[in-house]
Amino acid sequence: MTEDSTDGPAGALRPPRRQGRPVGEELRRLAVAAVVEDGMSAAAAARRFGMAGESVRRWVKRFREQGHVRRGRMGGSISRIEPERERILRILEARPGLSIYGLRDALAAEGLEFHATTVRNFLKRHGLERDRLLARQQRRRRRRAGR
Repeated sequence: MTEDSTDGPAGALRPPRRQGRPVGEELRRLAVAAVVEDGMSAAAAARRFGMAGESVRRWVKRFREQGHVRRGRMGGSISRIEPERERILRILEARPGLSIYGLRDALAAEGLEFHATTVRNFLKRHGLERDRLLARQQRRRRRRAGR
């Protein structure tokens, strides 16, 4: 068995991780501890734990700046509809039976243009989902009345 100066016995190496898989917080802690406490290089720690060196460098930087190695927030910026929450709640309070499309139209009347899907996702995220069957029945009644 060959001895590697940074990794210990070659047989003790972990199998390489599949790319694109999230790394658990405990394994992150071990890799960061190897760098911060044991003085190992990020590249050596990455080889030892079977992960990318850039990931270990990023976690070490996060640990030094923020004191933890937890995953950061995934995704982009906050939705454009979120700052309008109070206005949406006010509209829904005044008109409780309003459908997603009705809410979208009411927001448009106030100068706020959103796609119906954006409105639906907002309502779902805040536990304010509309009853689709009720909304469909209301649309049908309006169409029949308009004939």
